[in-house]
Amino acid sequence: MELSLFKEFKNIIVLDTETSGLSFRDDEIIELAMLRVEKQASDVRIMDEYDEFIRLSDGRILPEKISQLTGITPFMLETQGVQKSEAAAALEKMFSVEKPLVVAYNAQFDMCFLYYFLAKYGDASVLKNIRMLDAMTVYRDRRPFPHKLCNAIEQYEVDAVNSHRAIDDTKAAFKLLMAMAEEKDDLMNYINLFGYNPKYGVSGSKISSVTYKPQGYEPGIPVYEL
Repeated sequence: MELSLFKEFKNIIVLDTETSGLSFRDDEIIELAMLRVEKQASDVRIMDEYDEFIRLSDGRILPEKISQLTGITPFMLETQGVQKSEAAAALEKMFSVEKPLVVAYNAQFDMCFLYYFLAKYGDASVLKNIRMLDAMTVYRDRRPFPHKLCNAIEQYEVDAVNSHRAIDDTKAAFKLLMAMAEEKDDLMNYINLFGYNPKYGVSGSKISSVTYKPQGYEPGIPVYEL
């Protein structure tokens, strides 16, 4: 299929993180998954895939509720996880490709965690001038509440699962992006535009390159026209 995003971007990087909690300042990334997608002839193809557990810092304990939600256990992190510096290097390499666009579902959450992660364990300057698309902002403009990833998967009937594992949710976000583009290819209008619930405000620190606009519970005028 044709996708207008590829007129501007050579690489689309779809990503997701699983974390030890909700605070990007105090909690840690425990799984990082990324897909690098290119347009090849008439197809959109996954060209590169990354998925790794990341070990917790010394003395940190993974909350039981996170293990119950994700299926990720302290033993898995200890025996299969990579060092933070290794994950940071992989992230920097992925973000350094030609003309990248970063896509995530609820990108505000992931990008806040990634900035603090790179600032401590890698080079956060790789995020400078990175352009982003939040698939949840698009979905809020298309369908009524609720707006979780599992709801979007169901509504668009994509062959994917919202398992709260980063690699599964990354693949789901990619398929959802394709389905939303097929429905209405206005995705270029959402670049660096994040919607937020006006009742709660923007979650976390605002990203300087992003424009934030309130979105209600029901579809209406597209947020990019407000």
